[in-house]
Amino acid sequence: MRVAVCSDTHVPSRADAVPEWVRDELRSADHVIHAGDFDSPEAYAEVDDLSPALTAVRGNLDGDLSDADLPETATVELDGVLFVVTHGTGPAEGYRERVRGIVEETAGETTLSVVGVSGHTHQVLDETVPATGPDTDRQTPFADGVRLLNPGSATGAEPATRTTMMVLTVEDGDVDVRLAER
Repeated sequence: MRVAVCSDTHVPSRADAVPEWVRDELRSADHVIHAGDFDSPEAYAEVDDLSPALTAVRGNLDGDLSDADLPETATVELDGVLFVVTHGTGPAEGYRERVRGIVEETAGETTLSVVGVSGHTHQVLDETVPATGPDTDRQTPFADGVRLLNPGSATGAEPATRTTMMVLTVEDGDVDVRLAER
């Protein structure tokens, strides 16, 4: 399964449009995950229209998206992987710990592989951070830590210094991540 992961499009406040190459990646995916800050109903509608299936959350600058009824946190199971999606709103200090906590709490006692997806910082992240839950000493999805992905900004919106997203290949509980950038 091919999963396109993007965030922080910020159209129109910080970018004029979603780049064509990003649009192509969204169209080519089996599923799209957007970690918030669409910035406008039009940007949300465009991503939704381009996506064969969309899992999305509200970002801290998505106040005008009340009609979309986006949650703060969403989950989707794709080919044996539970994706926990949140924007990651809050200060830069403690970002990883805050997102990790949301992922651990939301995933609960699942037996699936778990990946956390967040945005907010506009900085690319693919890192496994130590888990803190009580089951970290057993063979659980968190035994080796919590994998966190942040695709950066799909439009290169400030403070990003480049335009990025991630394209994932998900198969039988395994996730391969490719960073796409221009």
